[in-house]
Amino acid sequence: MHLLWIILVGFVAGWIVGHLTRGRGFGLLGDIIVGILGSWVGSFIFGLTGIAAYNTIGSILMSVVGALALLFLISLIRSSRSSAK
Repeated sequence: MHLLWIILVGFVAGWIVGHLTRGRGFGLLGDIIVGILGSWVGSFIFGLTGIAAYNTIGSILMSVVGALALLFLISLIRSSRSSAK
């Protein structure tokens, strides 16, 4: 049941981030992956600041923040690779 919850929160967070950044999302699997990875990044970021998420809204918010940070880092890496060529 816990795995299903992680996938559901990941999907919702990925869907939100997909609409915030691209306007149409990343597709079902892409939304889930971005959301789950964002959840890990968000829990790391929130852990550094001493903030914890205790409910569903908090988990989704933490995942959205983490996914946005993840996509920002990916865009930095991509832009540095293209400028190095």
